Amino acid sequence: MSAIARHSVRLDLSTQAAWAKLRDLSLAPHYVPGLTGCRFHPGAQEGLGASRRVLRKGGQYLDESVVQWQEGTGFVLRLHKGSNDSPFPFRQASFSYTLQAEGDATRITLQMSYSLRGGRLAEWLLAKAFNKVVQQIAENLKAFYETGRTQNSDMALSTSNIDVA
Repeated sequence: MSAIARHSVRLDLSTQAAWAKLRDLSLAPHYVPGLTGCRFHPGAQEGLGASRRVLRKGGQYLDESVVQWQEGTGFVLRLHKGSNDSPFPFRQASFSYTLQAEGDATRITLQMSYSLRGGRLAEWLLAKAFNKVVQQIAENLKAFYETGRTQNSDMALSTSNIDVA
């Protein structure tokens, strides 16, 4: 992949407490703007191979499957739509979460790696927007993890954590 959007924040949580929240893949709608819920595909709900469908405003969705899992420190999600490749405008996209102890606290780094269908020009044009999105997700995640309060007004509690048949 040829482009990266990354942001890091310090969590006022131990690494163990941060991991307990991060490993719960159903929590994303609490901090990712625009998501209204999350449903798991059949199979594992955590670890390598776990897969979820995140629901977006307007009936849109995105599938995310765990392609790397480092117990206690993070994971990588492949972004796709159904069995197809990544959704427009992406040619390929993945999103990673990495925890690192920082004294009594934890640093979390969120990174989206991607290539766009429009090539390097499109990547250059959209880089600032993607960086802003990753920064917002990281800041929302920090607030949610530290306070327990949902940071996403679009989330519909009634659709969170429903299994997909």
